[in-house]
Amino acid sequence: MGVPRFRRSKAGDAQLSPNLYVANCGPAVGLSYEDIQSAFGSFGNLRGVYAADESGARVIVSYVEDTCAEAALKALNGRPCPLLGGRSLHIRYSVLQPPTPQVNNSIPVSFEASELNIPGLYLLRDFVSAKEEEELLAAVDDRPWKNLSKRRVQHYGYEFSYETRNVNTRQCLGELPSFVSNIIGRILSFPDLDDSASLVLDQLTVNEYPPGVGLSPHIDTHSAFEGLICSLSLAGPCIMEFRRYLEGAWLPDAASSTDMKVENPDNCSSVLRRAVYLPPRSMLLLSGEARYAWHHYIPHHKIDMVNDNAIRRGSRRVSFTFRKKDIEIVVLGKLAEIL
Repeated sequence: MGVPRFRRSKAGDAQLSPNLYVANCGPAVGLSYEDIQSAFGSFGNLRGVYAADESGARVIVSYVEDTCAEAALKALNGRPCPLLGGRSLHIRYSVLQPPTPQVNNSIPVSFEASELNIPGLYLLRDFVSAKEEEELLAAVDDRPWKNLSKRRVQHYGYEFSYETRNVNTRQCLGELPSFVSNIIGRILSFPDLDDSASLVLDQLTVNEYPPGVGLSPHIDTHSAFEGLICSLSLAGPCIMEFRRYLEGAWLPDAASSTDMKVENPDNCSSVLRRAVYLPPRSMLLLSGEARYAWHHYIPHHKIDMVNDNAIRRGSRRVSFTFRKKDIEIVVLGKLAEIL
């Protein structure tokens, strides 16, 4: 039958219920389901304890009798619970939602890019050392950040405009900073790169993601960047999912000015999905089919389920994404200035 689905009670709902929505409680705050069940079980027979959402910090406690839930709410709401390490809980009644057809959207998570069978995708673990990671984070934290709606960014070489989804070629920000010189050298020495001798990575975007913030499915703009995309993950882990929408065509030479973002990707019936775990200090390389034919996506989760293990994201994740601007766009920009 699957796990029942609940929601917090709202105005107009009948207040008395055998189900409680309990916040500040769950594995993300160091409380196991066994401990929660033991603490709440002292008030009566339980049907079960369930995750309220993907945060890992909110649970549903379901009793057999309404009166048991009422007793637990009166005793524990807003008060330290001795059986749960003195943690203060925030409790409301919860409502059982009508059953709906359930679709299992989870997919296995690989630890190696080779297991995904996506041509042009490479994952290099421990691309930088822990000391280098610390130095890179200190370098960007010493420079000004630009605030977006859910994350902070820095641009080097050329600025990427999120309004036009293109590179502002009329404003070169200068050479890439010296603190990434060694990183670029290692990228260019990767043996599987085509024409690495002529490859010039001249654009860098640094993104800082707070917990729970990810990326919508997209392909980096064809008309702004050409060839290889390289992304170094620092500070925190995450899962990156790759999706190939079979209705669409692979058009690596398309002069699109958008990121080919799919508005409702989960409603697409013909899609191939793969997922890989990105540990801190790893480098992800996207080229060829992986670069142009597959959307990449970071789920908006605070806790990632890596197969049967729950892995909590860090207090921040910082990515260094290196690209090469499209030379045709630069030429057109210069012509526009002359004319």
